[in-house]
Amino acid sequence: MPNLYKDVLDSIPTAAIVVDKNIRVRYTNRAFREYFGAVRPRGTLKDATGCREHEEVCGEGVKCAYCPMRSLFSDAIAGGGTAFRKLILRGGAGNLSFRIKVQPLGKYYLGVVDDAYETEIAREMYSAQDIQQRLLPPARAAAGTRYSFMYIPCREIGGDLPDVYEVNGSTMGVLADVSGKGISAGMLSAFVRAGWDRAELSPARALSGLNAKFQELNLDERSYVTVVAVRIDETRREVLYSAAGHNAPMLLKSALGIDEIEMNAPPVSNWIPGYCYEDRAIGYSRGDILVLLTDGVTESRNAHGEPFSLERVEAVLQRSENAERFIERLKAALKEFCGVFEDDLTAVAFDL
Repeated sequence: MPNLYKDVLDSIPTAAIVVDKNIRVRYTNRAFREYFGAVRPRGTLKDATGCREHEEVCGEGVKCAYCPMRSLFSDAIAGGGTAFRKLILRGGAGNLSFRIKVQPLGKYYLGVVDDAYETEIAREMYSAQDIQQRLLPPARAAAGTRYSFMYIPCREIGGDLPDVYEVNGSTMGVLADVSGKGISAGMLSAFVRAGWDRAELSPARALSGLNAKFQELNLDERSYVTVVAVRIDETRREVLYSAAGHNAPMLLKSALGIDEIEMNAPPVSNWIPGYCYEDRAIGYSRGDILVLLTDGVTESRNAHGEPFSLERVEAVLQRSENAERFIERLKAALKEFCGVFEDDLTAVAFDL
């Protein structure tokens, strides 16, 4: 039976520690060891919490007198009852802020960390957020066509994925918007990044390849990805483009005004598994600005329920002299209009 109890305690997400009256650790469950980065499951508090202080003997060093965990258990033992505090501890897993309750357990004392599971989830979210940030393109182009972009996720993890890269002297731009929000959307956007063929010069063939890989996921019809992809050929002054269900059009600012570039094609999904996407081309003049944006930009609403709209995007683009100024002004206009965003907002602008 003792082994069964340990198996049960190791399977729960709440972190637990048991100490004796000499503050020797007699047991820690898996959640506690993972949360604190324990060196050993039993022994001293230093072993159990991964304490970073360089005292040779736990409890006998000068800094041990200020150890918040030791102080908490000492108070509970001295009072023969319970103790509850919010502590900040430097452990093997980094600086941790947590609430812990200590109560008698026969001749031992049990400490339970109330929010260890929630804090662990938050830590994983921060890690996922950091990974997703690393998937974003560089802030500035090292070579090729100059660009600027805006990426504002409405949650910790976003479902939009912009990418800009160079292939055989051409600048490639991709903007994907996956269904859903939060963690599931982040996982699907990571799939898009992994499944996109960055060596392919044809946006349409890259889209078809992504669509074929999407079928292997065997997701239901609620999961899909809208994508717009472009190749900028500076030698021919031509933009080759293709789109999959991307209902927010591309915009091209020229001396004659603004062209809205649309293409009716289904998203990357299992709706039409064998759909063949096609490439189209449009010429440009020096000084033009090409914009890719997700529908989160045009459909963001203010307190009165009014959408930001494509017309407001075009107004910002019309008075912007280059891609960087457009992105700056668009971001400012959206924050002033909406305040709070309920969808991911992403836009990429290229100086042609």
